[in-house]
Amino acid sequence: MALSLDHARKILHGAFEKRIDADMNPLAIVVVDAGGHLVAFEREDGVPYGRFNVAHGKAAGALAVGVNSRTLETLAKDRPHFMAGVIGSLDGAVVPVAGGVIVLDADQNRIGAVGASGDTSDNDEIAVLAGIAAAGLTALG
Repeated sequence: MALSLDHARKILHGAFEKRIDADMNPLAIVVVDAGGHLVAFEREDGVPYGRFNVAHGKAAGALAVGVNSRTLETLAKDRPHFMAGVIGSLDGAVVPVAGGVIVLDADQNRIGAVGASGDTSDNDEIAVLAGIAAAGLTALG
């Protein structure tokens, strides 16, 4: 199964609903497929410039290393030379903080990732997880 545009739209809708329900700051959300290609991007009014890059870096970084961006944050602290190498090899397109989550299909295959930016990293991740669930998909645990 591939991460479709329909999935991406459901992810965006579910994540923005969670953001509103939890009274979070406006978000920018990126959905990429398993190859790291952009499937969808949406940003709410009031999101500062540059948040696309941050959200994309969370999603793309998660895919590149194979772990959610929260784990990348831990790796950056525990293995800074490794993460510096990863970030350098990907031309800086990795943001090692929570808010980037790998998406799994029903067979537990990695089909893409979602990244969000605009609130705290923890809240970004909460919105992303809600969006993935709203699309009937699973997040990498």
